[in-house]
Amino acid sequence: MVRVSRKLRFAIDAVVDIAYYGGTKPVQSREIASRQGIPHRYLELVMQRLVHNGILRGVRGPRGGYLLARERRRITIGEIARTVSQLEGAENEDEPAPHSPLGDKVLKPFWDDLQRDVVARLDSVTIEELCRRAQESGVESEARARFDFAI
Repeated sequence: MVRVSRKLRFAIDAVVDIAYYGGTKPVQSREIASRQGIPHRYLELVMQRLVHNGILRGVRGPRGGYLLARERRRITIGEIARTVSQLEGAENEDEPAPHSPLGDKVLKPFWDDLQRDVVARLDSVTIEELCRRAQESGVESEARARFDFAI
């Protein structure tokens, strides 16, 4: 079950931050934590899982940090949500739902359909789209300025 948890919001914030502010330079987690107001202790755990699942790439060294592992247009919010749900898996195991004819035949199918709709919507939104929305909203980015070549 995909939930919009704090960890999911932190993960999405971090990936969009890297895409929007980092450009081709690695972004350090403390910079992301500062810009996005994310507690650093939560962020590192999430970042490691995003690296493990191939969404981000870690760069070691004094100027290291994180980069997108693939193009922004190839990373969806749904992929990030599935990564975070793996991280939260054990701590969010739902208790078995009580069985009843109404629950089994009406309510469970309703919740299952809703879950599929949410996942489909998350899979339709890319990091590229969120970066475009940031640009259209006038959010400044030093990385964008470095690549803005006017002729």
